[in-house]
Amino acid sequence: MPRGRPALLALGAVLVCVPLLLLPAARRHGPARLPANATVRAGVTPGDPAVAYREAAAPRFPASSRPDVLLLHGQAFTSRTWQALGTLALLAAEGHRAVAIDLPGYGDSPAAGSVATQRGRAAFLQRVVRQLGLLRPVLISPSMSGRFALPFLLAHGEQLAGFVPIAPVGTREYSAVQYQQVQTPTLILYGERDTGLGQQALQSLQHLPKHRVVVLPGAGHACYMDKPEDFHRALLGFLGQLQ
Repeated sequence: MPRGRPALLALGAVLVCVPLLLLPAARRHGPARLPANATVRAGVTPGDPAVAYREAAAPRFPASSRPDVLLLHGQAFTSRTWQALGTLALLAAEGHRAVAIDLPGYGDSPAAGSVATQRGRAAFLQRVVRQLGLLRPVLISPSMSGRFALPFLLAHGEQLAGFVPIAPVGTREYSAVQYQQVQTPTLILYGERDTGLGQQALQSLQHLPKHRVVVLPGAGHACYMDKPEDFHRALLGFLGQLQ
């Protein structure tokens, strides 16, 4: 056999294997697809303030078998983010009713003076949960939306099946004793490169009695945007433990 032939054969094997290795990865990065019988719709809740939302659900699952999921958003995002990221579709495919809302003054929701206080923001979320008919939902709260989620959690935590704070703001406004009184199962999630708000929020949220922590490697503040697969995997794992 000529001296260079083994090297050429090895190179050929690598060229054949590389596309096969990359193919599954490319599929994993594709957008989540809704099951054929799932429904996706946008709407607006009645009342003042009105709230725009996007919803995905798969009716083939019994309504009580999987917890509902309510998704809030950060300052630079809206409910469209969760649709574009495939999160709504993925949750629906897993049998959850998933609803993402535009907080007051963002997306298609008008601004509202009634949410200027902690009590007002907690009452706002309570009304949204009631009007949308969500049954003990899991509340997902990234960044800015902590201004809404945290007062709701502390006042009405028993109305939630779970809580997923993603480096939320406002965690220092509450004491360790207040957090310790909350019995809601919690997934504290943030990006490894979010050394500011992510770790700051952890210092307060770790006082929640029923919590676990997941740090997404290589991700920044909007870790769900940087590492959507890792985010979805952690979220689905948490939801699975609640069933």
